[in-house]
Amino acid sequence: MSYLNLGIVAHVDAGKTSLTERLLHHAGVIDRLGSVDGGDTLTDSLALERERGITIRASVASFPAADVTVNVLDTPGHPDFIAEVDRSLAVLDGAVLVLSAVEGVQAQTLVLMRALQRLRLPVIVFVNKIDRRGARPDEVVDAVVRRLSPDVLPVQRVLGAGTASARVEALPGDGLREWLADESRRGRAHPVLFGSAVTGVGVPELVAALGEFLPVADVAAAPDAGAANASASDAGPSGVVFAIDREGGRKRAFVRMRSGVLHLRDRIDLGHGRAERITGLRVAHRGSLTARPTAGAGQIAVVQGLTTARVGDVVGPRLPGDERASQFPPPSYETVVDAAPEARGRLYSALSELAEQDPLIRVRRRDEEITVSLYGEVQREVLAAILQREHGVEARFGEVRTARTERLTGVGHALEVKKQDGNEFLATIGLRVEPAPVGSGVTFELECERGSMPPAFFDATEDTVRRSLAGGPLRYPVPDARVVMTHSGYAPRQSHMHQKFNKAMSSTGADFRGLAPRVLAAAVRRAGTVVCEPVHRFVIELPDDAVGAVTSLVGRLGGVPFESGLAGPGVAVVRGEIPAGVIATLQRDLPGLTHGEGVCQTEHDRFEPVREVVRQ
Repeated sequence: MSYLNLGIVAHVDAGKTSLTERLLHHAGVIDRLGSVDGGDTLTDSLALERERGITIRASVASFPAADVTVNVLDTPGHPDFIAEVDRSLAVLDGAVLVLSAVEGVQAQTLVLMRALQRLRLPVIVFVNKIDRRGARPDEVVDAVVRRLSPDVLPVQRVLGAGTASARVEALPGDGLREWLADESRRGRAHPVLFGSAVTGVGVPELVAALGEFLPVADVAAAPDAGAANASASDAGPSGVVFAIDREGGRKRAFVRMRSGVLHLRDRIDLGHGRAERITGLRVAHRGSLTARPTAGAGQIAVVQGLTTARVGDVVGPRLPGDERASQFPPPSYETVVDAAPEARGRLYSALSELAEQDPLIRVRRRDEEITVSLYGEVQREVLAAILQREHGVEARFGEVRTARTERLTGVGHALEVKKQDGNEFLATIGLRVEPAPVGSGVTFELECERGSMPPAFFDATEDTVRRSLAGGPLRYPVPDARVVMTHSGYAPRQSHMHQKFNKAMSSTGADFRGLAPRVLAAAVRRAGTVVCEPVHRFVIELPDDAVGAVTSLVGRLGGVPFESGLAGPGVAVVRGEIPAGVIATLQRDLPGLTHGEGVCQTEHDRFEPVREVVRQ
């Protein structure tokens, strides 16, 4: 059996969910077409998705295409839910990038194409909505060449564009298609197809193109570092957890199988000493998730029983291809969340559960304040609705603000010895903190002998250190640091003669959890920190007569325009960087300076020390 794990990605409203419905209907998986506006599509199963008409969580459906089983992932198009797209891209064999024949290349289209190119994923470009009034397929192809990639080749032409009778006609001969198929499977060229998810025109041709232009391999093929879907049935079971959610309160992990076979009741290794037993197993099959006793290489498995599973975990041994890293940065914004006093405990638990499903939603609590990181306003609204509907918590969200962090500026060391200098804890802890590269996270290492005290005390110290770095001296998180435990000591288990264990004479985990934050805070203070904020790269397309006014605005907001040039007759492009906190102002003022024709696309680049800038 051959499998193709396919992503359908697009800017919001380009028609990707409707296209998924049409593909399933064409394959006979569903009897009738759902409607995004009607809220009855198969893949948008979340009640909130049906109401808003947008995809919030990636979903999996399956359909047959000749002798290939296609597992299609319908991913969100709104930029606030880019983390869902990110996780889906990491487990794909290929993608269909959907554009509207009316709107053409849009801001999110650029972000998605760059991510697909970084991952070297084979991509078919599908220009949708050729039947809509104002459809301009030839102009859209020109924009794709200019703004996305010059390595595209239409394999069809559109007849009657912009009318209800629009149809497609094949273009290249067999020799050219054979060359294009080879280049496409290698991710070096991209075929362009046309059609309409509403009328079904072009959909049969798209289905045929999946097997022709995207890499499909038999699951028994030998592992190949260059092919995401090559795996071996005789190897041990291995897969990647790319999504987590809950069904009826029970956690389930979505696993893209890379090799071998998972069996119900198997005990599997999740790494870091975590081994758990599979209590439920389903696979994507003909539009639904079907209970199965096994899940093999190439399949999408939905696994229950993995209570400690996290997105990004590898099930079983790692294989080539498992290291394809997340390409999207953490959110640049955050907000304070509160609830009625009696509901604050449930609020924090619910947010922690949602952060487990989406690791890029960081939740931190300091004193009585709970903060959650976000990509934007729409995500905040969706979180509020999910908290109310799924967890019964009426949450109050504050204003969205720039997510700042603290970065270590030097090396700091602190030591407290048990029973000395006012240390009331039966524990000795010495810590050294050092700066770490951006994005490397927190590492915890030992310079003292691991056998010098029970492992549980080391674990208690490490866990507390990681949690404590959620807020530095200036109350912002310290996301990247190297922490080294230099000294350790404890009081062995003791008791008075003929008496039970005496806690007052013996160290417990609570001693290390109580002392670690104090020692860490002293070490961080001595190292020093600086508050940083996210800086974004920007690309602005605008009329060439507005370049001066826009670059002046960017400068006033604290941004730096690097370069400008012509992108076509009368159209210029300005590139540069700008603090994330003023992007809303830039987006607000841009239309007035560009006769309503300016388009700005931004992307996180790095964190830099906070600068005072004009925020109008």
